[in-house]
Amino acid sequence: MLLATSDVIAGKDIINTLGLVRGNSVQSRNIGRDMIAGLRNIVGGEMKEYAEMLVRSREIATQAMIEEAQQMGADAIVGVRYATSSVMDGTSEVLVYGTAVRFK
Repeated sequence: MLLATSDVIAGKDIINTLGLVRGNSVQSRNIGRDMIAGLRNIVGGEMKEYAEMLVRSREIATQAMIEEAQQMGADAIVGVRYATSSVMDGTSEVLVYGTAVRFK
């Protein structure tokens, strides 16, 4: 499955727009991760534990979007965008969306 942030893919002719596809993932923090991140907050440095959590959340959301597009018979997803938000204290949501298309 091709994914593109652009609305077109070079060398490909889109013949059918199938519609919006999306995926999301909500992750919560845990006490161990919070304690380590709290220490890093005091001494400085990258909060790798949270970065890894968001990377995993992006992967889960992207895979859900791809599966939805595959069910529609898509060849690619164009106009892919990511958004994040806090659902409640201690949680983070990653949302990904785009347009499923079929090529000539």
